[in-house]
Amino acid sequence: MLRIKWKCTKLPSTAPVSEVPKPKVENGESKEIEEIKLSVCSVDLLSSKEGQNRKEHHTDQYHGDGLIIRRGQRFNVELELNRAYNADTDKLHLDLKTGPLPMVSKSTHVIIPLVQQPKDGHWEAKIIEQNGNKIKLSVNSPPKAVIGLYGLSVVTNPLKGEGSTTYNSAKNITLLFNPWCEDDPVFLDDEEQRKEYVLNDTGRLYYGTEKQIGARTWNFGQFHEGMLDACLFILEKSDMPPSGRGDPVNVVRVISAMINAQDDFGVLVGNWSGDYTDGVSPSAWSSSVEILRKYHSTNGTPVSYGQCWVFSGITTTVLRCLGIPARSVTNFQSAHDTDVSLTTDVYFDEDLDPIDYLNSDSVWNFHVWNDCWMARPDLPPGHGGWQAVDATPQETSQGTFCCGPASVNAIRCGHVYLKHDAPFVFAEVNSDKIYWQRNRDGTFSQFHMEKKAVGHQISTKAVGSDERADITHLYKHPEGSEEERIAVETASRYGSKPEVYAVPMAEDVSVEVLMEGEGPRMGADAQLNIVVTNMSSEPRQTTLHSQAAVMYYTGVLKGILSSHLKHLDLELLHHRRPK
Repeated sequence: MLRIKWKCTKLPSTAPVSEVPKPKVENGESKEIEEIKLSVCSVDLLSSKEGQNRKEHHTDQYHGDGLIIRRGQRFNVELELNRAYNADTDKLHLDLKTGPLPMVSKSTHVIIPLVQQPKDGHWEAKIIEQNGNKIKLSVNSPPKAVIGLYGLSVVTNPLKGEGSTTYNSAKNITLLFNPWCEDDPVFLDDEEQRKEYVLNDTGRLYYGTEKQIGARTWNFGQFHEGMLDACLFILEKSDMPPSGRGDPVNVVRVISAMINAQDDFGVLVGNWSGDYTDGVSPSAWSSSVEILRKYHSTNGTPVSYGQCWVFSGITTTVLRCLGIPARSVTNFQSAHDTDVSLTTDVYFDEDLDPIDYLNSDSVWNFHVWNDCWMARPDLPPGHGGWQAVDATPQETSQGTFCCGPASVNAIRCGHVYLKHDAPFVFAEVNSDKIYWQRNRDGTFSQFHMEKKAVGHQISTKAVGSDERADITHLYKHPEGSEEERIAVETASRYGSKPEVYAVPMAEDVSVEVLMEGEGPRMGADAQLNIVVTNMSSEPRQTTLHSQAAVMYYTGVLKGILSSHLKHLDLELLHHRRPK
């Protein structure tokens, strides 16, 4: 085997210049220099947290030895050569490779040439300073480049003749999404929002009921030591090829699937049983950091246990770490539609007793998911911006337990035919609750509809403060407005029961349950009124069936406490029956 060792030799140098000149030589030195093949002695990625690269790319809070930068933005690299670089006789380019099988055709093997005038949007480099054997390069990256961990090599060879040399950098380059770059799909045109939704590493998650909203502080910790490595590890564990990591829609969808362990050995195991003896109770967590570190350190062993707010907190951490603006969102009275009907259905038999095996739909006291910010060029114009994504395993999407990203604007308008999983999210925030009674022939007829049963007080942390921001208006038009009703009926046409609104229902009698005060409290009596109102122009006779039950916050029935039946004669005036 023939081994060739290149030795760094100090040769005549040039002063710093903006263009690359021929090296100054005298007498016979020119021939001697030309005979010495150009090679790289060292590469400085200028990767210190205090350095220009990290400061300008808003990555100075990350831990790690390599260079952490954002795509679509220039960064600098310094090379030390064995002699002065001469553009007339030398050729040099950078090689970046990511993934197990880097390919130029897949944009996972990037060849970065030296050019005189780099163009934005291309992988290109320019010499901006030359001082002796050292040169400083300014490197451009495209705003839609594949994100992830890249290995860097520098390749040199003469313009004439053969024999290239390759220097492999000991440090890697991590490329992230860039909300500061106008051409990146995750661009967010508001500095205060970027500080909140990308750079803020703590936040608040909301829980409880719409009448008693609680808040808990959560440590997202996306800049803590090991977090970036853990987030990149999650992408590696997924089935998504590295070439797909340039599209934030793909990345968010994969993260949604990988945060839960339901079908792909993802990060967190969900548990709503109340028995957490072989793990950690979901309510005991207050940070994503310990969970992600444990998952990474065990090479992908799912962590036990989590519920919706934990899944959401981890999702916020991972998305912000990768550079995608994200926030945790809580929906109170959140429906779980199990049959894509776009309605929340309750079934009764002929005697108005619940048919348990049919009542799979439920309404959770609260449910926590995420919004993330991005353009949606795959959707019609106007559907970019906030996108709903949910990592809690509830229903499968294309065979996998994931949900989103679904355009929040599409949900608001009832455009549930737009991907991804808009029908499910729409039902969570704006489905009508419909009561069905079984007929003697086995068919079902709807006999009551609640139009304001779900989707209340949709909440997230306010920008720049710990106050709660109500964002219900982003997800739905005002309850009862013409726009809101149009959205509901538009959405229903694409569900499994498109005929629900085809036949108008008589609305002679309305039923409303009013809670006294702020609602029930632990250990105290619950006082409520059932208000039955005759909406017609004639007296009415009706039967009121009332039932009190204990439910988990997820809407799953624990047991019936009491059941009452009362016949009512309703005059034209409001008729109140306290219970």
